[in-house]
Amino acid sequence: MQNEMSRRRLLGLGVGLGAAASLTLAGCGGGSATKSTATGNGGKDYTGPKVDLKLWNGFTGGDGDIFKKLVEQFNSEHQNVAVGVTTYKWDDYYSKLPGAVSSGNGPDIAVMHMDQLATFAARGVITELDDVAKTLELTESDFAPTVWQGGLYNNKRYGIPLDMHPLGFYYNKAVMQKAGLDPAKPPTTKDEYTAALTELKKSGVQGFWVSPFQFTGGMTFYSVLNQWGGSLFDAEVAKATFNSDPAVEACTWLVDMIKQGFSPANVGQDADYLAFKSGKNAFNWNGIWQINDLKKSPQVQWGVAPLPQIGGKPAAWANSHNFTIVKQRSADNNKISAAKVFINWLSQHSLDWAKGGQVPARKAVREGADFAALTEVNALAPELEYAAFPPAVPGLGEVMITFYNSFNEAALNKKSPKQALDDGVAKANKQLEDNRKKYGS
Repeated sequence: MQNEMSRRRLLGLGVGLGAAASLTLAGCGGGSATKSTATGNGGKDYTGPKVDLKLWNGFTGGDGDIFKKLVEQFNSEHQNVAVGVTTYKWDDYYSKLPGAVSSGNGPDIAVMHMDQLATFAARGVITELDDVAKTLELTESDFAPTVWQGGLYNNKRYGIPLDMHPLGFYYNKAVMQKAGLDPAKPPTTKDEYTAALTELKKSGVQGFWVSPFQFTGGMTFYSVLNQWGGSLFDAEVAKATFNSDPAVEACTWLVDMIKQGFSPANVGQDADYLAFKSGKNAFNWNGIWQINDLKKSPQVQWGVAPLPQIGGKPAAWANSHNFTIVKQRSADNNKISAAKVFINWLSQHSLDWAKGGQVPARKAVREGADFAALTEVNALAPELEYAAFPPAVPGLGEVMITFYNSFNEAALNKKSPKQALDDGVAKANKQLEDNRKKYGS
């Protein structure tokens, strides 16, 4: 369980980009030699000689088992393509990838979070996939617009979206019932939320533990900041704006949860989720990936719903997994063609992937009866319409860490919300300026 949560902490923004950005990928894509001359058709089919493909991913939990079964199914259906899976923890994954590619030991296919695509495209680690999108006849209308746009860098496509994973609202029915609350009616508004926390407090329960860490407090702040109408950056992602009045108000609301005794102070990493499972609190804002873990915990009476709307509009933190093809020092067209066939195949099997605890990126799959039958995962699908995804710009990861660290200082009462966010924005603006020089954008 602890390993699972450690892995999940790394699903968010900015993991490993410091290492990725610091490596000079002189060898990436630099070679022009080809080992074969098979003509690619965007992954529609592959009729060349048998090839072995290396695929890297970070699915170390329950979703990893489902992913491996899908790969096994693909291999059984394609006699001339064998995909071998290598799995790393996400923090190791993003730091290992650039060096492995530059030395010629990288994978052929890499699963990558949406917020990482622009950085790895700018570094020359991954290659363009416009032909795959064309072959699949995929357009923005097939996806949430932000997910689709997130796969672009310099107007070229580098990622084929597989899913989206938002923050959800988990509620402990037994704890609610003991406090006299209706476990069938979780709070959906700011007033309802405050009223429920007040009743829980009367019953001796601190109902909503505010974590000072990115997982899950920082992602909660990310969500309510957007609900209040704030934004992390301006439209060009040239300046940080997470110290605006709405942002300060959202941060203050969370810090006040602690000051008013609805949450303990100095909540440890993952302590909010563990307390939820053990009945010590009632509400937990956490990722969709916890659904499968809770399904394995029959002693917990729980439900899941979209995040309560605390601010003036609905919003929820979210990210997305994408498939990418990695540039090689010496290109093998057969492998590239076969890799595209695999990406097409798995994209078309995204309903099976949804059983791993992810919302399918493809609208047709989300709107089907089979997905509706996945009750808990489907409960968070509406969030895709208002999900707050990270912007697709290179070098974003380190800036996001600054954002999360700012919230950490406010939640730990080291600084006032205003001071913490002001200081964070000053640092973030320097980082954004450095990124413009580094990546030329």
